[in-house]
Amino acid sequence: MEVLREKVEEEEAAEREEAAERAERGEKIMRPPEVRKEGTIMTQEMLRDLEKRLSEIEVTVPERGSIITEDTIDTSKLPLSYQSNTLKEEHLLQVADNFSLQYSHLCPDRVPLFLRPLNECQVPKFVSTTIRPTLMPYPELYNWDSCAQFVADFLSMVPLSDPLKPPSHLYSPTTVIKYQKGNCFDFSTLLCSMLIGSGYDAYCVNGYGSQDLCHMDLTREVCPLTVKPKKEAENANTDPLHGLRVHSWVLVLSGKREVPESFFIDPFTARSYSTQDDHFLGIESLWNHKNYWVNTQDCWNCCKDLVFDLGDPLRWEYLLLGTDKPHLSLTEEDDNDLIDDDDVENLDKEEEDRSFDMPHSWVEQIDISPEAFETRCPNGMKVIQYKQAKLEKWTPYLNRNGLVCRLSTYEDLECTKTLEIKEWYQNREDMLELKHINKITGLIIDYFKPGHPHALRVHSYTSMQPEMDRVMEFYEKARVDGLIKREETPQTMTEYYQGRADFLSYRHVNFGPRIKKLVMNSAESNPRPMVKITERFFRNPAKPADEDVAERAFLILEERFQLRYHCREDYITASKREFLQRMEVDSKGNKIIMTPDMCVSFEVEPMEYTKKLLYQYETMMQLKNEEKVSRHQAWESELEVLEILKLREEEEEAHTLTISIYDTKRNEKSKEYREAMERVMQEEHLRQVEAQLDYLAPFLAQLPPGEKLTRGQALRLKDECLSDFKQRLIDKANIIQARFEKETQELQKQQQWYQENQVTLTAEDEDLYLSYCSQAMFRIRILEQRLNRHKELAPLKYLALEEKLHKDPRLVEFLKIFV
Repeated sequence: MEVLREKVEEEEAAEREEAAERAERGEKIMRPPEVRKEGTIMTQEMLRDLEKRLSEIEVTVPERGSIITEDTIDTSKLPLSYQSNTLKEEHLLQVADNFSLQYSHLCPDRVPLFLRPLNECQVPKFVSTTIRPTLMPYPELYNWDSCAQFVADFLSMVPLSDPLKPPSHLYSPTTVIKYQKGNCFDFSTLLCSMLIGSGYDAYCVNGYGSQDLCHMDLTREVCPLTVKPKKEAENANTDPLHGLRVHSWVLVLSGKREVPESFFIDPFTARSYSTQDDHFLGIESLWNHKNYWVNTQDCWNCCKDLVFDLGDPLRWEYLLLGTDKPHLSLTEEDDNDLIDDDDVENLDKEEEDRSFDMPHSWVEQIDISPEAFETRCPNGMKVIQYKQAKLEKWTPYLNRNGLVCRLSTYEDLECTKTLEIKEWYQNREDMLELKHINKITGLIIDYFKPGHPHALRVHSYTSMQPEMDRVMEFYEKARVDGLIKREETPQTMTEYYQGRADFLSYRHVNFGPRIKKLVMNSAESNPRPMVKITERFFRNPAKPADEDVAERAFLILEERFQLRYHCREDYITASKREFLQRMEVDSKGNKIIMTPDMCVSFEVEPMEYTKKLLYQYETMMQLKNEEKVSRHQAWESELEVLEILKLREEEEEAHTLTISIYDTKRNEKSKEYREAMERVMQEEHLRQVEAQLDYLAPFLAQLPPGEKLTRGQALRLKDECLSDFKQRLIDKANIIQARFEKETQELQKQQQWYQENQVTLTAEDEDLYLSYCSQAMFRIRILEQRLNRHKELAPLKYLALEEKLHKDPRLVEFLKIFV
């Protein structure tokens, strides 16, 4: 503390000199009253001015938002470390009290240090011992951002009861996790415990924050999930408590875990901030699980000028010597100037008091159950309001449609006019991952993960009705035809391909108006007539450029074919041909199949070779066949669109979710299997118990009580026991035989019914019949196996019982002569 005292005296002298110089120049000393000055002693005039200004401020203190009351927790069930202090902890509290008294004496203008708040058992605990470094067993919580996001989602924010003071209680992280509530100090303590456990150099900070930061008010912040966030600077309303609102956050220093630069983490929002950010207005102290440091630097410029070298005693005053932060080395001359002989004894005594290690944390091991980790948000839901946006979060499987997150953006600040909605899904059987809804244009875009039955990747549409504007994108590697994208309008359909053996890359189909029919008019029974089909192809290196078609068009109504070939290297034009299908007859009435004027061509090199009429005829015949294939493929594409739309409607209505086989609570098949295994084990247990029963007890009970057993009675007991067991074996065989005959008769009846009604049965009825036959045959085979096994084992069981009776100690002496 001597170093602290000397620094304060030097700064006070410098301040007096500056004030005298300003007075000589006739300047007034003006300082912003809303920003606190850290680490300096104010003059009496400034104190009176501050008191006057503070007295004019009306502060409405909210009701105490304690997360725990005496009625909500049974402290008797908490561990002994929660209910009392060890001798080492008591010694630490004495050192802290001594440190606090010296601090208050040397810095009377600063608020008392936050050192020893009460825990849930009303026991004072040093703040460093409340941190419990813990490495969570979940890989998702290994990095700082996922840790911070988990804490921000898992806990509900409770504001400080007094915004100008730290809380009187600091609860253990285990209690905070149990109740999922806490103030900023509770948030920071839990987050710091997890970060230190993950290897970060993290610290809890006691300081001052902006009103938005302390209230977790994000209504002036742009949501980070927006696609293109616009940086808009909005001036907040003047806060009368600016610079005085107490807040706690986490400081992560550079060095460990490859952190390149120190930064702040707001535990309420899980956001990271630069240490220069304007939201953080000052720091009183910070601590980790090993030590406690008091800031002795000036905070007139918020935290922008602070140096976070905790080993520098001129900037940070530490509580204990047992710190891993290096100290600045002083020369022997400087050491003699700072310390005289009169202070040696006091310094030695002070160093002795502060030289013991920090006690271990009194908090139990922090444990987050898999159920709590999966649930995340309190009650499974959390809502965060941003500027012109609202973010909603749900735990997986809470919504039957798999919705886990929804972002709604609005046109106005009051959030009444919706612009667009983004919904994120998990565990959907249809692999739907994201749905983007534009409320202005009505456009809906669905994004799918790999695994959809039709390899669907993106679906953009305004209506699920067929023959409307839509775009479908596919995972081409999962499709045999190599389809990448399909665009559809009421009059056209365009498809893009890749990786096909025929080198097809593009197909565009133009449709004409549908012909009206008297029958039921549906897209499947009455397809749209095709007017024109245009196809494009990639270059086939196995063919010459003049014979490799680059684009072909089938003008169906005009009965024409148009071909354009690939361009040769170093050429700027390509060969073209056009075929006209014209059916004419000659003077004798014979059909003219091919004439020279039915093919018009443009050859890049006409002198190289001339295409003969036979070649043109073969080409036109081939084009006729390819036109049929293209029309059929286009028709199949139309049917596939209808099939996809029908499937999507069923998927949206069913909302089927996939459940892991290891999730025994939700997976019905796994649950049934587990219950079946439990029944088998119970039946096995009953059989074992039955085997241990006294098989003579029912027959011995017929004898008068206390009467000694005679030889005749023993023989009669043996015969009755064997006879009863034999009858039970026969009854069991008859029961199995009866069930076998019943199943066989039922199957025969169904087979006879099928033979009589086979002609009029629908496909669905046949499927039901085949399913019944399969199940019936399975039951019949099982009954047959059980009956055969029973017939094989029954004599052996009878002989085994007979042997047990001869060896039974109650009958052995009477049955010896009969063995």
